[in-house]
Amino acid sequence: MNSIVAPLVALALLAVAAPAAKRRLELSRAKHGSLTGHTRWARRLAGLIPGYGYDEQHFFNTDGAPSAIATSRSAAFARMSETIRARSPRTLAATADAQAAISDLQFTAAYRVPFQFSEYVRQHLPVGAFVRATDRVMVEDLDGNRRYDVSGSYGVNLFGHEFYKGCIDEGVALVRDLGPLLGSYHPCVAENAKRLCAISGLDEVSFHMSGTEAVMQAVRLARYHTRRRKLVRFSGAYHGWWDDVQPGPGNPATPSHTFTLAEMSSATLRVLRSRRDIACVLVNPLQALHPNRSAPGDSTLVNSARRAGVDRDAYAQWLRELREVCTARGIVLIFDEVFVGFRLAPGGAQEYFGVRADLVTYGKTLGGGLPVGALCGRSDLMKRFRNERPADICFARGTFNSHPYVMGAMSAFLSRLDRSEIRALYADMDARWDARAAALNKRLEDADLPVRVANLATIWTVLYTRPSRYNWMFQFYLRAAGVGLSWVGTGRLIFSLDYGDAEFDAVTERFVAAARSMLNDGWWWCAPNLTDKGIGRTIAAELMAQIVRRLRFLPSAASGR
Repeated sequence: MNSIVAPLVALALLAVAAPAAKRRLELSRAKHGSLTGHTRWARRLAGLIPGYGYDEQHFFNTDGAPSAIATSRSAAFARMSETIRARSPRTLAATADAQAAISDLQFTAAYRVPFQFSEYVRQHLPVGAFVRATDRVMVEDLDGNRRYDVSGSYGVNLFGHEFYKGCIDEGVALVRDLGPLLGSYHPCVAENAKRLCAISGLDEVSFHMSGTEAVMQAVRLARYHTRRRKLVRFSGAYHGWWDDVQPGPGNPATPSHTFTLAEMSSATLRVLRSRRDIACVLVNPLQALHPNRSAPGDSTLVNSARRAGVDRDAYAQWLRELREVCTARGIVLIFDEVFVGFRLAPGGAQEYFGVRADLVTYGKTLGGGLPVGALCGRSDLMKRFRNERPADICFARGTFNSHPYVMGAMSAFLSRLDRSEIRALYADMDARWDARAAALNKRLEDADLPVRVANLATIWTVLYTRPSRYNWMFQFYLRAAGVGLSWVGTGRLIFSLDYGDAEFDAVTERFVAAARSMLNDGWWWCAPNLTDKGIGRTIAAELMAQIVRRLRFLPSAASGR
């Protein structure tokens, strides 16, 4: 009898386990092959990487450069340090005085360049954090130095600084009689809601104080209405810093309801078609510039492997396929347009790519220069309670949501969108900015400089064509040439639409001159057999050596300390 029962039990267990195993296999196949697609492994590995730094002797020849090149680099580094300190003493002093009390300054200073170089760079190439004025495309520090601003205020500055100064002034004047009263609404809130519904093509709006909050509310509503828990995000995409959408390094928690899958992948579509527990899919259309890659920053610029480039038609086709699958499976499709909303087109990424989402988040520029987040959605998805079960609610409140001053500045922003001069900035925008990128690349190619740019409209990133461990130095040459960058360096250049041809030509001249200076100073020297993979292997060997030394309780030696 037992000889019959045992195989039957085994078959029954197999029948139960097989579907789960199949789902698990499909999920694994839908992950991107890089660490951005394996967030738990990325977190584990991040926790194992030991901190170490290069001393002065090793700093200038980590790529095996001959002594003459290392000497040239060292001299150029010293000149750069002297120039920075001579030009901006007040700005640097204010930054140094404030750094101990402002944790964000400590973080950004530590992560401007790869960590092995960071301490020495911080000692000798300080970057000022304080400015006193903006004037169209220019920003001025405390010492009167003026630079062309391509920081983009993290994406807020779409139309130029003067535009947002005007929005804030007009918004304050509109709501001054009400003041900062909260709970009740200024009449402009209703008009803002109507305009956003028209722009998004959706039914309802909720206002928040940041893009992160808007995304949180979108995911919460999707879970509430689908009665499912899982959310899908794509490799490398950023949706704010809360736990469920930022599962990799940087988050001390391990989200248990988040799938990080490969974008533009048929395997991902199979997962969406086969599972019944997925509430929503989050899309950040900015990823069209670098699918399945994290937002580029110079702190990870350890070689020249950074890649970017837009295939608008291919990405639009991907979004159409997502739309089809989500509709068929009852999955809520969310477009996170906090960054790209209004930057790609007046109707955002939905208009630009020709695909409609169920929920859309906005932020950054929408506030007219003040902090804001907004969620637009279908009426059936935006409802936060059930009439048939009055205690079953989806809670979302915030003290400063619909703050009068924010709503006033938003009203000014949305009103100005309809002006002919603003609409003219959108006309042929892609063609204009693509031509500018192509012209700059032609200048760089003709000068035999190992630098190129890639762009999604006004959102640019700098690429490097020659294997190097020192590409991160280019941010300092650009700043010295009068180009104002954010703390991520050459990873993200964000132009405002008020850049005319003359202003852009000035940036081009400074960009080319900075690249030529860096080349002449020896930073882009390259051994004939040097490759990006070879650089990666060298760094891996350094890391292993550091780990072994620490396991043996031996002091660090060859690589610095």
